[in-house]
Amino acid sequence: MTAEGPDSLRLDKWLWYARFCKTRSLATTMCRGGHIRVNRQPVNKSNHSVRVGDVLTFAQGPRVRVIKIDALGERRGPAPEAQALYEDLSPPMPPREERPQAAGVRDAGAGRPTKRERRAIDRLRDA
Repeated sequence: MTAEGPDSLRLDKWLWYARFCKTRSLATTMCRGGHIRVNRQPVNKSNHSVRVGDVLTFAQGPRVRVIKIDALGERRGPAPEAQALYEDLSPPMPPREERPQAAGVRDAGAGRPTKRERRAIDRLRDA
């Protein structure tokens, strides 16, 4: 399924056209890393052909994207043109309040002491 014809397009090209990847080489890396599924089948090649109606599943940041291909596209155009290439079937993101916090996030004032606080600590230790 690697032959590119009038009714198919390389997966890395399509990801780049649809603006899911900033560069085509990033799209190629994403494909070769096995991070994408086409119709529930893992893909390890960037030259895998995709057609209209195929469903792609991949992680993008903290969320999992489920994308149905509506059109193949001719070029990497502006964002509205890119959004016309697919239908987003992904579940909606939860509100910001319900999202889990990152491991490195601290409350204000819970980090390293400031220079002023460090001098106050030194004064307490010397006394």
